[in-house]
Amino acid sequence: MGTMNINMSYYPPCPNPSITIGARQHCDGSCITLLFQDDTGGLYVRGIKGGNWTHVNPIKGSLAVYIGDLLRIMSNDRYKSIEHCEAVDSSRVRISIPLFVISSLDSVIGPFPQMFIAGEKPVYKHVLHCDY
Repeated sequence: MGTMNINMSYYPPCPNPSITIGARQHCDGSCITLLFQDDTGGLYVRGIKGGNWTHVNPIKGSLAVYIGDLLRIMSNDRYKSIEHCEAVDSSRVRISIPLFVISSLDSVIGPFPQMFIAGEKPVYKHVLHCDY
């Protein structure tokens, strides 16, 4: 199963948010990330096709759910990890609380055999998670 890690991120207001980033663009190394964000907003995701950044409007009481690199590997690239970043606000505090679902560091990760359809080849090799 692995573990679940929770992180609490506090982004203070910045009078000139164009000169700073709350968290740079990245993909999570998790299987799945569940994210609670406050009503300030600031989460942006990059589209897989076209590369445009889209603001994820926070919805009260909801979670943003996105796929990380481990699930991308296990699904043999069928599911894509989502590139995202967090921006700060000029006048409001921003708080986000992601929960990362990850495999244990001593587990072997690689494409599940069930993902191969009609002779499809693996995109990734099997590797120890700690070596990834």
